[in-house]
Amino acid sequence: MSNLDTYIVYLDDAAYAQDKLHALLNQPQTKRFILVACAPRMTRRIGKWLSHSARENWRDKWCEKLFSQFVPRISRQDHVFCEVANGPLPDYTAMLLKDLGKAQVLDVRRPKFGIEMQPVVDQQTAPTPIKRPTLNLPGRIVAA
Repeated sequence: MSNLDTYIVYLDDAAYAQDKLHALLNQPQTKRFILVACAPRMTRRIGKWLSHSARENWRDKWCEKLFSQFVPRISRQDHVFCEVANGPLPDYTAMLLKDLGKAQVLDVRRPKFGIEMQPVVDQQTAPTPIKRPTLNLPGRIVAA
């Protein structure tokens, strides 16, 4: 398996990731994918309503659903390993690269409105959050 092209893929939306990786997924050669699910963050105050184990169970179910939507889109001849991101993503990437040796890191997480996403490698700049569109209308709006 060492001669396979290895890809570490960070994803949080199956359809968005498939669109971004369409060309790669359709290549005929056998590849190895390490899929890393990045579950949405829960607010600090959720701890008031949910126990730690309940939060972990929700996160596991969310990741299973994501993988069940994305993995069937990968060729049967490719090798697929599923992981759940824990801790800071640059540290997690460094750990994976140390274990795997040479691999290409792909960040195909969907940008979110007003939320700054954490980079997956130290050299990556954080993706800028989607900003609220401004409307440039002709004329003036006057409040009465």
